[in-house]
Amino acid sequence: MLSTSHRLKKNREFSVVYRKGKRQSTKYLVLRTYRSGANSQKKPIRIGFSISQKVSKRAVVRNRIKRQLRAACRQLLPELQPGWDVVIVVRTAAVQCDYFQFLQQLRKLFADAEILNGY
Repeated sequence: MLSTSHRLKKNREFSVVYRKGKRQSTKYLVLRTYRSGANSQKKPIRIGFSISQKVSKRAVVRNRIKRQLRAACRQLLPELQPGWDVVIVVRTAAVQCDYFQFLQQLRKLFADAEILNGY
């Protein structure tokens, strides 16, 4: 689990990222990013996940994907710049991915969005 300070929780937080944020994508994931506020360097990075029933009708499958993504984000957290709001959207092809593929995809997306330190 990500700590509470690193989570996007409210619907309006998600909608701000969708409306004003930038978008990068790969075959399995879409990354939406938004730099939050003027003093954003003091705020921690906040991450939210979006996975629809189009990915899988079974909640077990969707929850497994979310657990793997949370673990990958937790591993990358020390390398990420503070002050960003991020939403990770899962595509239907992600059902066949494993943890290491998610980690690789996230590292690439964060580097493309210039959120990864030393990108």
